[in-house]
Amino acid sequence: MLEKERFLELQDFSVTGEKFGLIYNAENDLLITDPHPSIHELPLYYETEDYISHTSSSNSLIDKVYKLVRKYTLMQKINIIKRHHTSGRVLDIGAGTGDFLYSAMHAGFEVNGVEPSERARNIAVEKGLNITTDTYDFPDNSFDVITMWHVLEHVPNYDTQIVELKRLIKESGIILIAVPNFKSYDAKFYGKYWAAFDVPRHLWHFSRTAINKIFGSKGFRVVSVRPMLFDAFYVSLLSEKYKHGRIRYLNGIFTGLKSNLKALKSKEYSSQVYIIKSK
Repeated sequence: MLEKERFLELQDFSVTGEKFGLIYNAENDLLITDPHPSIHELPLYYETEDYISHTSSSNSLIDKVYKLVRKYTLMQKINIIKRHHTSGRVLDIGAGTGDFLYSAMHAGFEVNGVEPSERARNIAVEKGLNITTDTYDFPDNSFDVITMWHVLEHVPNYDTQIVELKRLIKESGIILIAVPNFKSYDAKFYGKYWAAFDVPRHLWHFSRTAINKIFGSKGFRVVSVRPMLFDAFYVSLLSEKYKHGRIRYLNGIFTGLKSNLKALKSKEYSSQVYIIKSK
């Protein structure tokens, strides 16, 4: 039987306040949220206006800052893709309200998206995007680029998801996976208050080793890893709120900066984008 050990006890700060644990999976160097909500229970944990990927509102200061930074990060994402493909078909799994796909479409790509949330999907469709609820109707080898921006940590079974990615991607295609990194400085600094644990919406918590192992076992290879520098600040600000009941802006900004500076040597950034190809 796979050896597991208790890593951390924490709670859902965003919606319910319920308690959860994290189990360390030594074989793959990842953390597993325990208990796992069932597929039927999961939607209940997304019922909040604060869940930013599924809303276009701009109420709080931190949300306004997030959306300002997002304009820059969207350009970065497109630039990463264009280093490998300057045209072709893009699939974004977990498309949210469609901001990334909208940018990709205007950059000359043919775009499709998958989004289970009806509310988010309707907003994306209003932007002229083709959004479905799953990937199963797409033919094999359909896409030049597949992206999952902070989505893999949400899927009920990452092995099943990776097998589906293998089916959908062309032999010359690339897959971009962005996930939080529980080995970053800000994760260690905030511990059970680290906002990117986001239990139970985040079912899995990945390290660099974990991504290499789980994709490598399915016939993929990680060709490069890029930092998401702004995530350290955003996550640190939210973590300040969870830890102290209010956002201590200077503390959060300082911790985000310190995390990025330490990662220059350790390469353990708060969030990282993995560029993945078939072996």
